[in-house]
Amino acid sequence: MRSGFAALGEFISVPDPIDIAVGARLRLRRQSLDLSQTNLADALGITFQQVQKYERGTNRVSASMLVRAAHALETTVAALVGEDGEAPIDHQTLARLATPGAARLLAAYAEIKGDEHRAALLTAASALVKRHPEAARRRAAS
Repeated sequence: MRSGFAALGEFISVPDPIDIAVGARLRLRRQSLDLSQTNLADALGITFQQVQKYERGTNRVSASMLVRAAHALETTVAALVGEDGEAPIDHQTLARLATPGAARLLAAYAEIKGDEHRAALLTAASALVKRHPEAARRRAAS
């Protein structure tokens, strides 16, 4: 976690973009295997709340936990940290994919047949963002 001080001298912690990216890769891999957070937590000997914190990047994943997670997720540590030789994904994209439901929404979008139906979904999503611009700004800043 990176830390700093807010305008009024309040101490704040901000997740490091690397921790968010590792967490997003954990979430994407877990979801691709159709594992729940509880299933993964049981395999790792931790609570599902701890898995949530790892996936959000709120808590850092230790080296030993990263090795155990890679084994439980049938992948490599290199894949979870983005050093597996695959085309890199920028931190902002990983952070967006780490948003609960984002991977499922993307999978559903990819299944939509017809350009006009995909365009309709994009129009609806854009309208929701415009109705709540403050939430969109917070997400863009993270």
